Amino acid sequence: MSAGTEPPSAATSADQDTGHSNQTKLPKVGFIILSWNQRQMTLECLDSVMKQDYPAFSVLVVDNGSTDGSPDAIRAHFPQVEVLELGQNVGYSAGNNVGMMHLLKRDYSYVFLLNNDTFVDPHMLRQLVEVAESDLRIGMVGPIMYFADLPTMIWAGYNRIDWRHAHMVRQGQGQLEEQVGLPSEAFLDVDNVDTCAILVRRQVIERIGMLDTRYFINLDDVDWSVRAHQAGFRVVYVPHARIWHRVSASMGFASPATTYYMTRNALLFFWTRAPGLWKIAAVAQIIWRTVWIIGAWTLKRRYRNDLFRRKRDANVLALRDFFLRRFGQMGADVAKVCYG
Repeated sequence: MSAGTEPPSAATSADQDTGHSNQTKLPKVGFIILSWNQRQMTLECLDSVMKQDYPAFSVLVVDNGSTDGSPDAIRAHFPQVEVLELGQNVGYSAGNNVGMMHLLKRDYSYVFLLNNDTFVDPHMLRQLVEVAESDLRIGMVGPIMYFADLPTMIWAGYNRIDWRHAHMVRQGQGQLEEQVGLPSEAFLDVDNVDTCAILVRRQVIERIGMLDTRYFINLDDVDWSVRAHQAGFRVVYVPHARIWHRVSASMGFASPATTYYMTRNALLFFWTRAPGLWKIAAVAQIIWRTVWIIGAWTLKRRYRNDLFRRKRDANVLALRDFFLRRFGQMGADVAKVCYG
């Protein structure tokens, strides 16, 4: 099925969730957008979502304890959007899990996890649903993602896991679309899809469960995709369905907090999911790389500043917490290092 194929055209009644004109019975999709103190960004994301040309969807915003008036602003600008206020920041994985539990009580065929630091092409949802509906074995579907400030530069799409070297690889990242071109295929099988924009079949969640809250944020999506593969589902990427991502807008690019979660969670992921003896080799490589980086950030003159001191200490604490099996949200001692 082509990613650009038009949807069925037999219009019937108005869709009660979005106000769009409905068509012959289409699979119903529930968006989940997690919000935390980024009011304007969330409103811009919602504005792009509400312009989708696929009519059978509704939107749930799960607010992770915002203090900037986000819930009221969302209700004022988008009264058709449901807002679920959690009252505290429970993290990325747990917040999305609350949203999934909320929506799966209803008759949705798919849930769509979408970061609030994105904006999406109006054809994206239709293209992803068409691919998912082409094969019942397809359990997770993702679009190509571009950098928001460089709108033709690829951020993610064709993802694979290098088990041998303990790396997650985003092929094409940092390359311009016009230089590399896009695959002609309607979709391609991948190792994982980023949960900043992922369409998930209901049966996948019922079979394998939700996001693993031990990660809190980062690599929970890779773990989820691997579990879907292990349950027999296909995980695919649609190169002509597009979104734009304000990368690391929530924590800052390569911030101490990002450093902590990426190091600790990489150790957790490869120890948990790497096949056979690869888990030992993978964890050993991550530890060696991290120790080397700690040494470089300690000894080399150009890294002798407050930022790299905190990133170094975050890495030390990430190693400690992996061995002590401290997962979920970082502890108070780690937060003091990461946020000052």
